[in-house]
Amino acid sequence: MEPGDPALCLHRTRQGKVEAKQVLASAPTDRNLCRFRALGCQTTHSNQEVLQTCSLVIFATKPQLLPVVLGEVAPVVSTEHILVSVAAGISLRTLEELLPPNTRVLRVSPNLPCVVQEGAMVMTRGRHVGNHEAELLQNLLEACGLCIEVPEAYVDIHTGLSGSGVAFVCTFSEALAEGAIKMGMPSALAHRIAAQTLLGTAKMLQQEGQHPAQLRTDVLTPAGTTIYGLHVLEQGGLRAATMSAVEAATCRAKELSRK
Repeated sequence: MEPGDPALCLHRTRQGKVEAKQVLASAPTDRNLCRFRALGCQTTHSNQEVLQTCSLVIFATKPQLLPVVLGEVAPVVSTEHILVSVAAGISLRTLEELLPPNTRVLRVSPNLPCVVQEGAMVMTRGRHVGNHEAELLQNLLEACGLCIEVPEAYVDIHTGLSGSGVAFVCTFSEALAEGAIKMGMPSALAHRIAAQTLLGTAKMLQQEGQHPAQLRTDVLTPAGTTIYGLHVLEQGGLRAATMSAVEAATCRAKELSRK
């Protein structure tokens, strides 16, 4: 159904949300279509063919290319279609202006862990999208991880928190491991344990529903190792730097959205 992002599509087909034969993927060249064909999906080089064949269409083009693609398919768009954009920085208002009146459009903001089905995605709907269409899309996207419907104003914040946040977390994981390496642990072992520590902590936060401050307190003991380490992190400004990083990435996302 999608002329777009291979990761999103592949995980939906693998999880049984959509049968491979129901997917029609479009791209200008065969380079991006081989993975779809390997799964048994249909492929084409015609974007209009996708619209003529499918009712749910995901556009996963680069932002600068999306207006051209929408202009190409607009003549065959009808009120029967549900159109989803994964392109960053293209607002619902712009999408609706580029398409025929009353077109049902939604935006989705994914992040890199979608490729391992642990993504953190947000979606937002246009003026003509009802609950049924929104729930349908959300159900499909949950094959790739967490998917939450939010006001459009939160999309750029999500980019700073979760899109760029993957890099922030990787930086902390790397630093965590390097601290152990400095103290004598082999590199491969240190990085493996650091990654597992992040994974286990994240699962506890999700499954137990605790605030991070509570879980942190559970690790502390008076005059123990953790409070000494936390004191150094506070002296280094970790908390403030992380907040500023999310703010900077969000502001940059907003700047790009205005271009």
